[in-house]
Amino acid sequence: MNWDTVCAGLSAIECAGPSVEINGVEYDSRRVGRGDVFVAMHGEATDGNRFIEIAIAQGASAVVTDSREVYARMRREHTAVGAALVERGRRSLSEVSSAVLGYPERNLALSAVTGTNGKTTTAFLLEAMLRSVGRTCVLIGTIETHVADEVRVSLHTTPEISDTLRVFADAVKVGATEAVMEMSSHALEQERVWALPVDVAMFTNLTQDHLDYHGTMEQYFAAKARLFEGVGAPPPRVAVVNGDDAYGRLLIREVRCSQMMTYGMAAASGEYRAEEVTLCAGETRFVFKTPHGDCAVRSPLTGRVNVYNLLAASCAALARGLTLKQVVAGAAAGAQVPGRFEVVPSSSDVTVLVDYAHTDDALRNLISLARELVKQRDGRVITLFGCGGDRDKTKRPRMGLAAGEGSDLVVLTSDNPRSEEPMMIIEEALVGVRETGTTCIVEEDRAGAIEIAIRAARPGDIVLIAGKGHEKVQILKDGSVPFDDVAVAAGVLKEIA
Repeated sequence: MNWDTVCAGLSAIECAGPSVEINGVEYDSRRVGRGDVFVAMHGEATDGNRFIEIAIAQGASAVVTDSREVYARMRREHTAVGAALVERGRRSLSEVSSAVLGYPERNLALSAVTGTNGKTTTAFLLEAMLRSVGRTCVLIGTIETHVADEVRVSLHTTPEISDTLRVFADAVKVGATEAVMEMSSHALEQERVWALPVDVAMFTNLTQDHLDYHGTMEQYFAAKARLFEGVGAPPPRVAVVNGDDAYGRLLIREVRCSQMMTYGMAAASGEYRAEEVTLCAGETRFVFKTPHGDCAVRSPLTGRVNVYNLLAASCAALARGLTLKQVVAGAAAGAQVPGRFEVVPSSSDVTVLVDYAHTDDALRNLISLARELVKQRDGRVITLFGCGGDRDKTKRPRMGLAAGEGSDLVVLTSDNPRSEEPMMIIEEALVGVRETGTTCIVEEDRAGAIEIAIRAARPGDIVLIAGKGHEKVQILKDGSVPFDDVAVAAGVLKEIA
């Protein structure tokens, strides 16, 4: 592909330079190779325009910039390099990447999920259902990226648009026809999903989180709602929305998609409902009520929260053309998600569960589920949690309150403190725990806290290790160190045994 062809598909204010050959596209100057287009844009943390000279020195054939000053200098000093002036760099990154990679997004039916909790499990479930009927899929999310049978590490819940399109291109090469993505509020707000054509959009719920970035719940909701408006693309064909969630009901009134599928457990929640719900350890059963008939659903996933995840994925699967019978079969196959209500293997009579719950609402749901399970064994719920540093501070006492209200014992520790002092974070969360009067043990060292929680348990108890889930590192002031909640807990259980 040459520069003239790229410019033809670019919404540029002005394009110039020779018709050089283009081999790829990059927004990170450190990754630029010979023949690449370097897209320099103003980002959240830095300005890519500062690195144009480095990109050219590394072999960039063309530069796209959102700076008039930089564009003028390019025309004067780098006449052998293609140059384009654009209004918004990230939107142009999408256009250039799509053209250079051969428009892979046009060959995939994209289902996207947003919400505070449940995105990862819902995405895994939908992918499993689609794969169960023989469809080749690509999945991009918080924990992993799947390209057909290949599993890759995910660095972000929703990557930069050129990285997403590069994964899509790889998937198309191996025959993928379906894509499933988690779309975070940050990515929607920053337009990191610009021009991706979404066929089915799912909304799980909205509870307090990320207010350090969005400021208010109204702005947080507005960012999530962009998925249903279309971000540089037409609105999705189908909207799948949780009718039991207050913000879901607000979204239902505002959505302008061609088809609306509402789900929930309440009688008034929508056409797609779960009734006669039975929850057991390692199994969830319910009757799936739909306009197309009713069917019995059984899943190896545990808990009420997973009923909602199953409903969202089932509706999306129906929207993607699966039959009710196929949905039931896909749900029965299950999709264990790392760090999501993950049981730590052990021969002990104590059950240890690791979960990503890192908001007060998620923590409350997790503890409620554990409470239902221990009723059958006359056991207690022991909850270990911490709060992340450099994030929304207002949720810390709320998380403490949620932990104290539902647990018999709370162990308060460090999560990912980042640049903050761990004990300062702990003190803010401790305010909420103290309101409940529940016994609380404070141990800053997370490994030590995990050992305390497990050794405090008696047969029949459930120990919840919340907050980090699938994560394999702990982020401290001086950098990241290896840390795996599951591995640490397994080590303690082995030592006790």
